[in-house]
Amino acid sequence: MAQQDNSLTGIQKAAVLLIALGPEMSAAVFKHLKEEEIEDLTLEIANTRSVSPQVKEDVINEFYEICLAQQYIAEGGISYAKELLEKALGADKALDVIGKLTASLQVKPFEFVRKTDASQLLSFIQDEHPQTIALILSYLSATQSAVIISALPQESQAEVARRIATMDRTSPDVIQEVERVLESKLANLVNQDYTQIGGVDQVVEILNSTDRGTEKHIMEILEIEDPELADEIRKKMFVFEDILLLDNKQIQRVLKDVDNADLELALKGTNEEVQNAIFTNLSKRLAEMIKEDMEFMGPVRMKDVEDAQQKIVNIIRKLEDAGEIIISRGGGDDVIV
Repeated sequence: MAQQDNSLTGIQKAAVLLIALGPEMSAAVFKHLKEEEIEDLTLEIANTRSVSPQVKEDVINEFYEICLAQQYIAEGGISYAKELLEKALGADKALDVIGKLTASLQVKPFEFVRKTDASQLLSFIQDEHPQTIALILSYLSATQSAVIISALPQESQAEVARRIATMDRTSPDVIQEVERVLESKLANLVNQDYTQIGGVDQVVEILNSTDRGTEKHIMEILEIEDPELADEIRKKMFVFEDILLLDNKQIQRVLKDVDNADLELALKGTNEEVQNAIFTNLSKRLAEMIKEDMEFMGPVRMKDVEDAQQKIVNIIRKLEDAGEIIISRGGGDDVIV
């Protein structure tokens, strides 16, 4: 391989970068690449006999500068990025970095919307067609989308959720038109290939971030209007009552991280089967104490109960993500680690 950084091709630079990152981090990068890209890079890495420290440093610096530019563009557009890069790298270097990006950089559609307060965005899109709202929410974070979908009129919530779940591919022309209406600064950077968005996983992530009341309402409507879709969504979701899917050892692990006050509130709004599953996995003394506290607690607001249940569900999801517990979803041998 040539040892001058400016003579390397794009794939050669990528190979040098992966070599510099080491096998563990390179393997993590490969998870996000297409099969043919992995094959090309693997072949290039295999054919790379030696890389001088200077070339390695130059490639890493270029990669850092491009990442920095991409971040600035996402925050405020090309002009903003150019201004900050000129301060950090000098005028000539800034132009060089921006030039390398203009032909290949793909900024995620509606990136400017992701910087907008959810309540402000709600007032702007709540009167739009459900398909338009679904398209926008598909590009937002689950937390941001949850705030918006929870605040929509109830008659619109399930319809928007259904459209997100059944959305597959959207033409870049449609995306650009919606962005134009939203006065997007980044419309000219939208990927010209059809863009994969939406889907069941997307709506599950959103519903898992909403309050329980909104989640229940949407699922009840979907179960009536589209039972198959509702069943598919539910198989991927985890609600408080699904703690019954955990074995005793896993329930005990979850309870270690749960505040007793939250547990008391959460159990006020659930059935006897769930309560028994919890009490069985507590010490006899603690179980009796919680039962007594629940009796003396008196009436509580349903919202407080749902908030407490959501806290426990969040703990369960974190433990699942960390691999400390395994939740069996949808029956059979379908196990998510």
